[in-house]
Amino acid sequence: MNRLYPLLFKPILKERIWGGTKLKTYLNKPISSEITGESWEISTVPNDLSVVNNGALKGKNINELIELFSKDFLGDSVIKRFGNDFPLLFKFIDAKEDLSIQLHPNDFLAKKRHNSFGKTEMWYVMQADSNSRLVVGFKENTTKQEYLHHLENKTLVSILNEVPVKKGDVFFLETGTIHAIGAGVVIAEIQQTSDVTYRIYDWDRVDANGKGRELHTDLALEAITFEKTNAAIAFQAIENTSNQVVDCPYFKTNIIPLDGIYNWSKKQDAFSVFMCTEGELDLLFEEDCFRLKAGNTILIPAVIDNLVFKGNATLLEISI
Repeated sequence: MNRLYPLLFKPILKERIWGGTKLKTYLNKPISSEITGESWEISTVPNDLSVVNNGALKGKNINELIELFSKDFLGDSVIKRFGNDFPLLFKFIDAKEDLSIQLHPNDFLAKKRHNSFGKTEMWYVMQADSNSRLVVGFKENTTKQEYLHHLENKTLVSILNEVPVKKGDVFFLETGTIHAIGAGVVIAEIQQTSDVTYRIYDWDRVDANGKGRELHTDLALEAITFEKTNAAIAFQAIENTSNQVVDCPYFKTNIIPLDGIYNWSKKQDAFSVFMCTEGELDLLFEEDCFRLKAGNTILIPAVIDNLVFKGNATLLEISI
């Protein structure tokens, strides 16, 4: 049987009405359209299975790897919680225009309605044009009645929290939080494995036939968090150190500002994922060297204990 090694996957590229071309210009993704909004880096969403793009296992999809290697791939701690289900989804997102205002259900509702995980997620801002912003929750605590009043009168944005953003900002979005990525922002997104989104307002956009996208007003109503939320995350960024950014029940994310050499060792019996958001580096594993650049995402199977990173880059380190 082939041995496991650090794994790169072929990006799954998604056209979106709000997408652009920055996934190519900033992150060198092989896009061919002017409206590519998402690059799914590692996914087990049905019909969107990531496929290995390097080494002896090239061409195998991620579920085949889990079947072949099980705990050596996922790790005992992951299997105990999720069985052989891969629990996370990793994306890069380019918003040329505003995304719809939306939210995601929690685990209970998602399981009941869609047989899916919920969708807790975090955003790391990789690039932001001047005057860019995100929509994150309500300005103040509100009520269902007040929300519906503003939704019906197309004044919903007036009670939502619009936050100016810059490169390096982090936001943690619990399920139920109303949110939208604003125009001009490129984001690394880490989330539970789920493609369940409740769209509540789409800026009155219509397609060439004058038709708007589907809204999920009724489904969203039971899922919304009406309390004010502070999703912005403050964190340290000490060079050549793994600095904690988010620690939630579904994933842990650290940031590594690399300037030189960083020796990494596994902290738990689980897979790890590194997303390179800036710069270039070499990842050294045994006799192999993997060259990574901004826009690369690499999965480290649970069986691998030690790595060396060498270069000048910014890395997000994600684990369970």
